[in-house]
Amino acid sequence: MPRTDADLRELLMRSAAEVAARSGVAEVSIRALARSLGVSHAAHRHHFASRTGLLTAVAAEGHRLLAAELEAAAPAGFLEVGVAYVRFARDHPGHFAVMFTPDALDLADPELAAARARTFGVLQGGVDVLASTGRVDDARAAVVAAWSLVHGLAGLAASGNLAAAGLAPDGDGDALLDLARRTAGMLYGSPGGGPDGA
Repeated sequence: MPRTDADLRELLMRSAAEVAARSGVAEVSIRALARSLGVSHAAHRHHFASRTGLLTAVAAEGHRLLAAELEAAAPAGFLEVGVAYVRFARDHPGHFAVMFTPDALDLADPELAAARARTFGVLQGGVDVLASTGRVDDARAAVVAAWSLVHGLAGLAASGNLAAAGLAPDGDGDALLDLARRTAGMLYGSPGGGPDGA
């Protein structure tokens, strides 16, 4: 069955995310992707003028997916937002890698800017709730602390450094989420504290 333009756009984005997950963002080549999909090296130009355009689209999609997961977790408390962040990184490693490689992206792209703002809006909203209850004094530092904690944990797990240090949790992927919950709980409340205590 011949591919439609929409199919090709989706396939290029999915393939770019797969390469980024497997080999790193630096290894994403739009020509190689086109070749692997059996289309001419110029076929991508209808959708993406360049590698930067392709990776920017992948990053924007990643931020939209991440924001949706964070928003879904928000009613359960800020701690669960952090766990959702780690879950996203585990489940979407290619998107995650691309999203946080700014040199490969067009940071002025309106779709990416809007998607990033949505993601960080959820993180900021969680800290604002904590600030309104007097649990944090410096909201900016609290956002940095929360983001650093979950992003760092996700990165250590994805890179294999957690395992290399003998700190990777035993068990399936949910063991990583339990570790994220316990680690974030040290900063923002007991994992068993419920929505207000998380």
